[in-house]
Amino acid sequence: MSLETIAPITLEAIELRRIALPLVSPFRTSFGTETARDILLVRAITAHGEGWGECVAGNDPLYSSEYVEAAEHVLRHHLIPRLAAHRSCLDAHEIASILEPVKDHRMAKGALEAAVLDAQLRGAGVNLGEHLGAVRDRVPSGVSVGIMNSLDELERVVGGYLADGYVRIKLKIEPGWDLEPVGMVRRVFGPHVPLQVDANTAYTRDDGAHLARLDEFGLLLIEQPLPEDDVTGHALIAREVRTPICLDESIVSRHAAIDAIERGACSIINIKAGRVGGYLEAVAVHDACAERGVPVWCGGMLETGIGRAMNLALAALPNFTITGDVSASDRFWKHDVVTSPVRLDAGHVHLPSGAGTGVEIDRDFLQSVTTSAVTISW
Repeated sequence: MSLETIAPITLEAIELRRIALPLVSPFRTSFGTETARDILLVRAITAHGEGWGECVAGNDPLYSSEYVEAAEHVLRHHLIPRLAAHRSCLDAHEIASILEPVKDHRMAKGALEAAVLDAQLRGAGVNLGEHLGAVRDRVPSGVSVGIMNSLDELERVVGGYLADGYVRIKLKIEPGWDLEPVGMVRRVFGPHVPLQVDANTAYTRDDGAHLARLDEFGLLLIEQPLPEDDVTGHALIAREVRTPICLDESIVSRHAAIDAIERGACSIINIKAGRVGGYLEAVAVHDACAERGVPVWCGGMLETGIGRAMNLALAALPNFTITGDVSASDRFWKHDVVTSPVRLDAGHVHLPSGAGTGVEIDRDFLQSVTTSAVTISW
């Protein structure tokens, strides 16, 4: 997919802002439990306005090696300084190559690119979805359900989300919390509910026969059962189970996606922009999968309305044919940092229509939850 050229911008400063937001309820995965998020926001300040990006790195290096403290450090000391030579004529599409000498740190790079891209698009009066190649103005909304303390609690939570109108349920699983909870959801809510599971790397190659017992529940997919670096192991598991295998943590780039597909490790891919280094690389992953007939869906990383709006723009591309985790803001936050939070409408969420991400910052609330802010200018 060819992205339309937009005019470069003059970058005057970058602001790194840390905020503290409590989650509506604890969110437990096989990596651990989160009750609040320490979130790093990036603001690109230009001669003609600003743009915002969100770093999806977690509080601790559990989901990946990246975490918010390290992300701020690498941005301040390594990534932002590399933009200095390009600040007078900066194009977000060039940022990946400018930052390429710095190894990994994809979530930090993605946040910086997002802020510049948002500023660039706002200056040009172009909507992000339009720029990325969105083909729809709303997308179906699924919800991710963490590991619960009991089956009764899980039943109540899933029932509540279905009553709210979410059209697909994803259950987090781990050894000891898999067959029973999935079976209960199927028995109570029926075979018609689109249902998938996410293991977040919690299993091993020896668990193929056990995971095959999930086949009877008619799941859409089993997501990332093995560690991210065991692509061959996923290919082996894919031969043991009938349920499609989807990769998440293993997919860190277009190249990684192509490699996994060609090795038979997956038949579905979850694209998270932060994990692959930004929304522009996410489009490249989308295109590579489309060329190979592999459907994709958009994963969530507990984003605020800033990252959530960008995920919506991405999820509206044509090969996102599987319902993703782009849920309403109130799934995670009592108060979002944008003035118009994402809301559920008949099982769907709508793309903001304005320039850039299309969302505006609730500046008073943002200030009230800010824990630190530093501006780097030239």
